[in-house]
Amino acid sequence: MKIFKKALFYFFLVVLLIFAGLFIWHPYLMRVLWYRTPDANTYKAFPQEILHKSDSVFRFFSASKMRNDLDTLKVRDGDKQFVSFADYFQNGKLKAFIVIRNDSILYQKYAADYSDSTLTSIFSGAKSMVSILLGVALANGDIKSLDDKVTDYLPELKSNQAFDHITVKNLLDMKSGLEFQDAFGGVLKAFFSDEAKYYYTHDMKAELMKVRLVNKPGTVWKYKSIDPILLGWILEKATGKSVAQFFEENIWRKIGTEYNASFGLDHINGLANTASRFQVTAIDLAKIGRLYLNYGKYNNRQIIPEGWVKQSINIGAEQPTSAKGWQKSAHHYLWWVPQTGENGDYAAEGMLGQRLYIDPKTNTIIVQFAAGGGGDYPYRKISRYLAGLTFSYP
Repeated sequence: MKIFKKALFYFFLVVLLIFAGLFIWHPYLMRVLWYRTPDANTYKAFPQEILHKSDSVFRFFSASKMRNDLDTLKVRDGDKQFVSFADYFQNGKLKAFIVIRNDSILYQKYAADYSDSTLTSIFSGAKSMVSILLGVALANGDIKSLDDKVTDYLPELKSNQAFDHITVKNLLDMKSGLEFQDAFGGVLKAFFSDEAKYYYTHDMKAELMKVRLVNKPGTVWKYKSIDPILLGWILEKATGKSVAQFFEENIWRKIGTEYNASFGLDHINGLANTASRFQVTAIDLAKIGRLYLNYGKYNNRQIIPEGWVKQSINIGAEQPTSAKGWQKSAHHYLWWVPQTGENGDYAAEGMLGQRLYIDPKTNTIIVQFAAGGGGDYPYRKISRYLAGLTFSYP
């Protein structure tokens, strides 16, 4: 019995030492263990850089009568079952849902702890914001061409041969070829994933300096956080401003935003997590949608080049390398662009059901914040329904 107890003691001691070594070697793992899967408020644990609101606020009109009939509209959920939108809202743990058409709010619904002014992390919706900024940086001449090499802007990466042939466009297309382990495949895999590492590390640059190349740049599409984080770093070096400063000066203060927004940093004065840590209110996120719906214009002033907007939301003759859901959404210039049916709509999408959906056909913007999401893709049906158009799932 004493031998057994002694062996058990040494076993637990070895396990403890292994875990202690892991946490010393990779300190971010302690944060992964503590926070686990982030929610819309986890951003508060990290330093923030503020984007200050506009001096003059743009306000959407409120329809004289809200379209509460939307609550009874049958939409499909993640199990492809038809449920009322009211049930979709509740079952998906939706926090905010706003439908705007022709600059009028037709429908809005909030959970008890939410309003249109609640600051929320939109996770991967941040990637689409990077796409916007890249278009502005190109127009300003800060970035000369999408064909420029990453190392033209980040010479410190020349020490890693993985970056020798990667271009800015490779990053925009998510075809960098850089190694990235996603969080799918069980708890242990998620714990040690690159997704968790880049979300919780306090030094993204140090991690990027060590990454390996596993595919020839420009050949293989893989959804990953590394590419938009590198784009954020490039933007900072090319413009001489932080991502938050550049966004504030060129977009945020120019489109009538009512509230401050923020980018989460890996440490104080550090690099912005442009893959998954942009915080915004629902009503101001709708103004980004309005800006794109108007092809980059606000009050007849071109904020984003019209050509960049059209290029971003239209795949054209390019063969899609991704196909998500029944609408077969392809990832293009860091936006999700559906390819099935009478398309033309597009979206910025983030984990747990964060959405900015834009439908030029009906002049509709939909913003959804959620703590889980109801699944499927009800936005096109909702936009067409409220515009009096017929719609049927394929």
